[in-house]
Amino acid sequence: MEKAQIKKALEELRKNVVKRKFKQSVDFALSIKDIDLKKTDGHIDIFVTLPHQTGKQVKVCGLTGGELTPQSKKECHFTISNEEFKNYAGNKKAIKKLADQYDYFVAQANIMPEVAKTFGGILGPKRKMPNPKAGCVVPPNVNLKLLVEKLQKTVRLTMKTELAMKAKVGSEDLSDDDLADNILILYNTAIQNLPSERNNVKKATIKFTMGKPVKLQ
Repeated sequence: MEKAQIKKALEELRKNVVKRKFKQSVDFALSIKDIDLKKTDGHIDIFVTLPHQTGKQVKVCGLTGGELTPQSKKECHFTISNEEFKNYAGNKKAIKKLADQYDYFVAQANIMPEVAKTFGGILGPKRKMPNPKAGCVVPPNVNLKLLVEKLQKTVRLTMKTELAMKAKVGSEDLSDDDLADNILILYNTAIQNLPSERNNVKKATIKFTMGKPVKLQ
């Protein structure tokens, strides 16, 4: 897929857009064929760092030990030190509220057993546990500023229960050039994780939140 092809699809998308009272997102979808989801090697769970932010502020919560807590309080949107874990132990309502408020949880590697014990029962099923694939399980000397900046441009692609991958790639106020960059990276990364790459793609589309999809491939 070429960038020019994506920009042409974006032009078509904008032609038919109906103005809403809210900022619509631009959603990317990839329909997949010839993969057996009953086999776990057909499952996909990857994090993709896009060239440009999607227009949404990504909120990060730090779960830290003493070494990393001061930096986390400065760089993350919220921080819970391991000394404060006792305030959340067994408090499902408070942890569910955290899971709803924050997009990513970053944890200090050497306290991961404590993190799992206190938060795992809720964050695990919600797919919010600190994930090494996203770079969210970190050493005490990590540069959290760089990580939080990276997470602002990171999206997750999964395929487990249906033959499709979907992700938000931006919002309607982003330029077509930036949107095309994001879509191209996401598409290329997705097909690189398919066993037969482009041959496994049934259809690729983009759409506004409330709009009809436009075919990319």
